[in-house]
Parts: sequence; structure tokens; C-alpha cells
Amino acid sequence: MERTIGVIGGGHMGSAMIGGILRALLAPKERIFASCRSAETREKLEREFGIAVYTDNREIAKRADVLILAVKPHQIMDVAAEVKDCLKKEAVVVSVAAGTSIAKLEAALGQDRAIVRAMPNTPALVGEAMSALAPNAAADTEKLSEVRKIFESFGRAEVVPESLMDTVVGVSGSSPAYAYLFMEAMADAAVADGMPREQAYVFAAQSLLGSAKMVLQTGEHPGALKDAVCSPGGTTIEAVAKLEEAGFRNAVIVAQRACVEKSRELGRQ
Repeated sequence: MERTIGVIGGGHMGSAMIGGILRALLAPKERIFASCRSAETREKLEREFGIAVYTDNREIAKRADVLILAVKPHQIMDVAAEVKDCLKKEAVVVSVAAGTSIAKLEAALGQDRAIVRAMPNTPALVGEAMSALAPNAAADTEKLSEVRKIFESFGRAEVVPESLMDTVVGVSGSSPAYAYLFMEAMADAAVADGMPREQAYVFAAQSLLGSAKMVLQTGEHPGALKDAVCSPGGTTIEAVAKLEEAGFRNAVIVAQRACVEKSRELGRQ
């Protein structure tokens, strides 16, 4: 990628993106710029990545072919208004602000501006994000491809219609918390049976990691993979039966749909 990439916001997500871009060699550090308000964060980014970091968002907007707005939802509209008149004509703007619609961004930046609404999740910090990308009409195939490469540098990315963004919140944006809760419960049970807690977390986490890789790499249906572990009259089917008795799957479905509805509610505010 020969284009210049600008990142406004140097928090966890902004840092994860910059790190992924550099590791994937999508752009040299001389073509990556960032801006942030905190002197501490600015020094951290300069030290860790060796890129130029500014305090003026407009300075980044003037340079960027791809401008990523990695700021909090309550800041996004102010930042968009600030940089609107500084953007290159052909630049694409990427927003990772949850709950901010493409329509709102177009109202701030212009209907003809190429915009991609994105939603990565926190595993971006370890290069294993699941990101959703929703382009507007002005974001053509080439621009969308550029943005997708950026997000695939720190995980996986899928293009979805904007109407599914609230669903994305439930299935990937918030779901690491569900996984951590499940992992903690698994470790608690192991501790109750005598395993040291730190070791229990390793067993639980690696088991979830391996199971996820099995689904992604084999392409098998999760139910088929579950069936393969459940021997007749064995230990696994006994555990599965107890999970079903306790309403495990229904609890996940109900919780996730409540998460989606809350996301819709916040988006209407």
C-alpha cells in the first residue's frame, strides 16, 4: 500500500491498528501519522512505533489518504467537523466509533466523501480482532479493499451492510466479555477440583483458543465438532447435558439479543 495512513486517537484501538499496519508491512513508518492530545500517549507512540505524532488533528487530515478516526463516540462528531475542510479530495475516512451511523458521518463530512464505518473488537490488541466494515456509496471497491487490508493486519474482517452493525455488537463487539465469563467459570470449577488458579486459566484459555481455531480452520459446523467430542455414555456428553439442563444456549441467545437491542437503543439517542 503506497497510500499515507493517518490515525486520530492513540488509545488501545489506535495503537493496535498502527502496530498491525507496521507488522503487515502495509506502509512504512514514514507514511503513518497519528495525533493525540496526551503528551504521555504521544511519547509512547513515538517510542513504540517510530512514527510522527502530532497534537493537531488537522495536520493528520491534510496528509492522509486513509484517515482512521479512532476516538470515543462522544468525540467523533467534533473531530469530523474539525477535519472536514482539511481532507484530501479522494481520502477515505474510517470511523470506529460505536453507534455513529454513516448518515451522521456523511452529514458532517459530506455526502460525496468515501466513508467506512468499522467495528473491531478488543482482541485487536493481540492481533486477533474480528472487525466488521460497512461502506457508504462513495467508498468504491478499491477504497474498501484498502481499508479491509488495514483491518486484516490485526485480525479478520468482513464486509456487512450497515443494518447489521448492531448485530455485530452482540456477536463480536461485546462477545469477548462472554468468553471471559465462560473461561472464568471453567477455571473456578477446576479450582474447586484442586487445580491452582493460574494453571486453570491457562487450561481454560487454551481450550477456547483451540476450539475457535478448529471452527475457523476446518470449516466444520460447531455442532459437528461438538458431536465428535461426545462419546456415547462419556464424560463430555454428561457435561453437555448439564449445560442444556441449565439453559446454557438459551442464556447466550437471550443475553446477546439484549446486547443488540441496547446497541440499537443507544444508536437512536
